[in-house]
Amino acid sequence: MPAIRRIMVAVKDLESRHLPAVLKAAQLARAYGATLELFHALSAPLYIDPAFNSAGGLTPLEHEMRQNALRRLEGIADRLRLHTIKVTIGAEWDYPAHEAIIRRSRAIKADLIISSLHPGKHRAPWLMRLTDWEILRWSEVPVLLVKNSHAYRHPAILTAIDPGRARGKPLQLDRAIVAMGRSLASALSGSLHAVHAYERFPVSVASKTGRPGGIEAGLRAVTRHAQLRFRSALSSARIARSRQFLIAGDPAAAIGEAAQRSHAAVVVMGALSRTGIKRLLFGDTAERTLDDLSCDILVVKPASFSSQVPRKSRGPRVRAIVPAGMLGG
Repeated sequence: MPAIRRIMVAVKDLESRHLPAVLKAAQLARAYGATLELFHALSAPLYIDPAFNSAGGLTPLEHEMRQNALRRLEGIADRLRLHTIKVTIGAEWDYPAHEAIIRRSRAIKADLIISSLHPGKHRAPWLMRLTDWEILRWSEVPVLLVKNSHAYRHPAILTAIDPGRARGKPLQLDRAIVAMGRSLASALSGSLHAVHAYERFPVSVASKTGRPGGIEAGLRAVTRHAQLRFRSALSSARIARSRQFLIAGDPAAAIGEAAQRSHAAVVVMGALSRTGIKRLLFGDTAERTLDDLSCDILVVKPASFSSQVPRKSRGPRVRAIVPAGMLGG
């Protein structure tokens, strides 16, 4: 896992006085000795009158709004610098917001993106273009979604792995998940935990239903194989057995159970970006997990992941104001 030298936090609401993502980003920046960038995407549409004929056009307005955003970010940065944190700021006209955030992370070579997860349940996130979800889908670097304002104090870091490859994740992704979890636990003087959810009643067991004692023997074999895979995956992780959670059943429920039992402050998960029906099927576990957990969530991608976010900024989003008389009666 690459060292974390630069952290970028997406400051979505410049008017808010409650910025848990910024506070946790500052805590991580101090722990890693990293530089912190506060970034705000100016992605809201600019509405203009087609008859607008000022010599300066929209440029003065764009400049004024960007400068106002930079001033607010500088105020936040100044408070953080009092704690010996290296802080830079950025505000750019670009849209949609998730693309702007990813493009900025590339520009500054960020090793970690931090964002506050929008509160509330996401009933159909694969249909809704939520900024949080799109950052998760398309960011090449790990993304920490902050769900609460509790500061990290010797936190429990729970890594959710899938050594059985039941959900099509590559082996390298499990290694990246554990490496990131170990890095966080070390930087924050916390503890490292792991969870693996396995299917207790697969087809291979169901096929033995006609044999005397077949189901029981099959279930024992499934559990034994899951234990072997889990322990093999963690053989070099140095995680105490009391901090390893092997749970039969639904992955989202298992991760939630392990998070409660370990009092996790952060759950580290892996994600693959897919499209169409594959995205919907894969996304169900991640979406329910994100909704149900009250702790923060750190999502990592395989090293081979390639984002489809264009590298060129889109600039301001300009829309014309249509006179009422042109709308018809």
